[in-house]
Amino acid sequence: MLLYNGNIFKKIPAIALFILVTSRQISLCQQTILDSTFTFRAGMVKTGNALSIISRQTGYNFTYDSRLINTENKTEMTFSNEKLNVILNSILKNDSLSYSVIGKYIIISKLVPPPSLLKIDSLPEKEVKFISGIITDDESKESLPFATIVLKYKGKGTVANSNGEFVLKIPRDCLSDTLFVSYLGYVGREIPVEQAIGNNFTIAMRKEFISIPEIIIRTKIPQEIIYKTLAAIPHNYGTTPSLLTGFYREGVLKKQELQVYSEAIIQIYKSAYSGSLLNDQIKVLKSRKIENTSLHDTLAVRLKAGLSTCLELDGARNIFDFMERNDMSDYVYRMTDIVSFDDNSAYVIDFEQREGLELPLYRGTIYINTDDFAIFQADFELHPKYIDKMKGAFISSSSRGFNTWPVTAKYSVSYRKIYDRYILNHVRGDLVFTSKRKRKLFNSQFHVFFELAVTNMSTVNVSRFDREDLAPVHSVFAKTITSYDSKFWENQDFLKPEDNLLEALKNMNVRLLEFSESKQ
Repeated sequence: MLLYNGNIFKKIPAIALFILVTSRQISLCQQTILDSTFTFRAGMVKTGNALSIISRQTGYNFTYDSRLINTENKTEMTFSNEKLNVILNSILKNDSLSYSVIGKYIIISKLVPPPSLLKIDSLPEKEVKFISGIITDDESKESLPFATIVLKYKGKGTVANSNGEFVLKIPRDCLSDTLFVSYLGYVGREIPVEQAIGNNFTIAMRKEFISIPEIIIRTKIPQEIIYKTLAAIPHNYGTTPSLLTGFYREGVLKKQELQVYSEAIIQIYKSAYSGSLLNDQIKVLKSRKIENTSLHDTLAVRLKAGLSTCLELDGARNIFDFMERNDMSDYVYRMTDIVSFDDNSAYVIDFEQREGLELPLYRGTIYINTDDFAIFQADFELHPKYIDKMKGAFISSSSRGFNTWPVTAKYSVSYRKIYDRYILNHVRGDLVFTSKRKRKLFNSQFHVFFELAVTNMSTVNVSRFDREDLAPVHSVFAKTITSYDSKFWENQDFLKPEDNLLEALKNMNVRLLEFSESKQ
């Protein structure tokens, strides 16, 4: 249900981005590109331009830690029938770098002596390393928000923030794993963890287009695809419970100034997706909250039940109304495309409420696996034409002397596949409200957001939480801190704040009090 301030308005239609972790083999021809010979006559150029010249001629893109290479340094780019690895050594002028090739990418990383790679077991039991970076489009160089980053053989992973940035903690027993990056419509990327440790990579993703005859798209019936999706839910999402670990955050900005910011490490008991009447449960392991309001503030906005709403947005469990058979007559569906996703493809189905309906329903796009009919992704919003009728669902009581109404409400939900089943991967909600004092000319605008990123999953010895450990229904945060400190989360994964949010957190001047007990 769409639940804000205790009001239930209508079941939220949410669809998911599913991430499929697949295995890719490295071809022999890709492994020998560094031994191939090339001729360049560019003369003296910047190092960054030299790498671009190599990319254009070879068809291979580079991935590297920006701290390792100064792209502004001048270098001589004149070579005749020289091996590529020799060329790279010459232009980079650093003999402590190593090169490896995966797919159509050349990874430049620190040279690690072979013995250290073989002594994983000698590392301290609790030592945790990290991988960080930014996910971008390899042509436009624009960041790809909410890309999924996972360890290929574990249930551990994270998502990038809206700037495409990510941080992933790597425990000792995962050093031999492989980092896998996924984004809808792009070719998946793989990077060995041992090469990525400690690096701040720019990971470029390549778009992959599928040429689909228009006749195929026009003859597909979207409703039939959705019916198959509903029938496949038990098989795709599991008939046994699971335990999810995740990072949750929520915030309220007034005219771009952060008023409230809360975040937590949580665990979710996820009930079976069929044959179970048990509700999902949430337990808070560690949390903190920043308040940036004073007695002089005449108006403040607070989000209620953000955690509960994240669970309600699990559209595979709480079927969205635009996927419900009884409600589908309220919508118009069009299959507009088929796009690639790693080694799979997805139907792209646009939907919008039918003309003549005055109810505030939804419009958006859903992505469904063409093979097993699992939900990949949904981006949707309350129809702007009717959203003002949703005031009662979002706002329990407007401050005296003020009129407050919703302007936009946008949602995104994704799933990824691990251990042969799909799990909730990422939930994001962005709501904009406007409030105006009666008989005054100017108004104030508030941006409210909430976000959940699932970072780990287990299906072994899963049991429900004790009642006293359950998170409160309306709020799980009760303390304040002074500034953002990523070390507060210790070995737990967290979402990296966007630049504007990080700056707002640094500028706050409030008292410090961190806590780790959910019952406090």
